Amino acid sequence: MDLTQTTHRTGAPWRPSAGLAFLQEATRTQRLTGAIAPSSRRLASRLAVPLRERKLSRPAAILEVGAGTGTVTRALARLVGPADQLDVVEINPSFVRLLTESMDRDPDLAGAAPQIRLVPESITDMRLAPHSYDIIVSCLPFANFEPDVVQSIFERYLSALAPGGHLTYFRYLGTEVARTVFSRRAEVARHRAVTAVMEDFEHRYGVHRSTVWGNLPPAQVHTLRAPAPRTAPTPAATA
Repeated sequence: MDLTQTTHRTGAPWRPSAGLAFLQEATRTQRLTGAIAPSSRRLASRLAVPLRERKLSRPAAILEVGAGTGTVTRALARLVGPADQLDVVEINPSFVRLLTESMDRDPDLAGAAPQIRLVPESITDMRLAPHSYDIIVSCLPFANFEPDVVQSIFERYLSALAPGGHLTYFRYLGTEVARTVFSRRAEVARHRAVTAVMEDFEHRYGVHRSTVWGNLPPAQVHTLRAPAPRTAPTPAATA
């Protein structure tokens, strides 16, 4: 799709009900929620850059994982075109309920509702066809997972991306220092192992990173690009 055909919509104001829902779930399921506040609009905008700057000549397939209360979902919804498809994965039932209600009431989500499919399950259980997405935006709290789970999720992401497709995600700044000071030795070792897994993928596939200071806490956004398929060598000409 030509970028001139992309639909842009005005952002809806933040609603206290969404913030309250996030606070309640963060308190109840901190390990799965993995944050003390919803993603800021600045962070959401930065995560949506691959969609904003896409150069596809066809409709885009986008996957968002870990939608929470929908801050990033709204940023993506404002950018999708009428022929695009946005799959939104969220496992928390309270957030799923909030997102479902917002699909009717929120101007950003309601305007893009025909292009949005809400998937209420875990990304580890969701069936992902190879090369099925052009853009993946992940908001999962990787720092709270086991290293093998992080490894598996990243492998699934890269397999699901079309050649040359982009994955964006973020890492909170200062978490390793905080865990080193306040956590037990086993927790510190687990966090370092997770960081090593992510840094390995970033070394192999990373194309860009930037820091969003206007977020609580500040976050570093990483962009990875799926490798293009290898082309077979041209057979040598014979006399």
